[in-house]
Amino acid sequence: MFQILKTEGAARRGVYTTPHGSVQTPVFMNVGTAAAIKGALSAEDLVRVGCQVELSNTYHLHVRPGDDVIRALGGLHRFMTWDGPILTDSGGFQIFSLAGLRKINEDGVRFQSHVDGRKIFMGPEESMRIQSNLGSDIAMAFDECIRIPSPYDYVKESCARTARWLRRCKAALADYNSRGDAVNPGQVLWGINQGAVFHDLRVAHMEEIAELDLAGYAIGGLAVGETAQEMYDTIQALEPHMPRDKPRYLMGVGTPTNIIESVARGVDFFDCVMPARNGRHGHLYTWEGVINLNNEKYKLDEGPIDSACSCPVCQRYSRAYVRHLFRAGEMLAMRLAVLHNLYFYNQLMARIRTALEEDAFADFRRRWSGTLDRRI
Repeated sequence: MFQILKTEGAARRGVYTTPHGSVQTPVFMNVGTAAAIKGALSAEDLVRVGCQVELSNTYHLHVRPGDDVIRALGGLHRFMTWDGPILTDSGGFQIFSLAGLRKINEDGVRFQSHVDGRKIFMGPEESMRIQSNLGSDIAMAFDECIRIPSPYDYVKESCARTARWLRRCKAALADYNSRGDAVNPGQVLWGINQGAVFHDLRVAHMEEIAELDLAGYAIGGLAVGETAQEMYDTIQALEPHMPRDKPRYLMGVGTPTNIIESVARGVDFFDCVMPARNGRHGHLYTWEGVINLNNEKYKLDEGPIDSACSCPVCQRYSRAYVRHLFRAGEMLAMRLAVLHNLYFYNQLMARIRTALEEDAFADFRRRWSGTLDRRI
């Protein structure tokens, strides 16, 4: 399912095959938490911006409209009219962020819905049932996202429980896939490595879950409080212990520089709400750095958001116009800004892939790492 086409150092250029198409890696997955990109983007827009994989969230779709509703309507692909690959996050991060509303034990987690306060229980089997109903191509394992900093002993105990949960996830998804009414019988499970920034725990946990021979492996629990250098050091310590022939996914990361540096350390898949969230507030990525369209200096600027960008927004609208939309509170402002930012991120990944194909990634990294995150 995963083929490595080229390498440069630890960086990998590959292709990953799913029931809904192939994914060229390294790749950035566009986050549609509740089956939609925040910023009024449609499935057609995802095609326009070059999206390869759409990512939705198990917890949010379970709460609203309900995974049983989506199943009855033919699964998530049909529901949101997206024909490409879909990854569903297990909901673990969202549940564990509800610190005051949840209680964890070996079976799973009891918590209150952030929408209506109703009590919900979710464990490995429940997460797999929900994701099976959604019919995504990649189902993420149910895990505990550990806060940083956390005590070493607690992190060690949590890693052991997450590994036990992973075995239950594997058995449950295999059962759901074997049923004749499975929405997507080709759905696969990816495991999640935890361990905070304790390298020995990260390595031990990775070696344990690698024995399950899953379709892919994620690095979870980073970009949640540690420094960027701590994140890079953790990835670098972990990389030699991750299966070489399986895709590697760094969850919830991040800035363009984070992505470039993590590709250099062997990561293949990324996701983050940052480009859409920042776009909705007028912060736009360009090949010179990040601009804030709310600034007065763009009031009379007739140029595009980025003169080096060929997205639909930059081909038609000026900085002055998009700034006006933000100042006027027009919904179109968010839509155009998010379109541009997601196009930029997908183009960033395309350029990374080209650099790897041409044995030029080291030069690309020197040129752009750090530059793309700077504020103009």
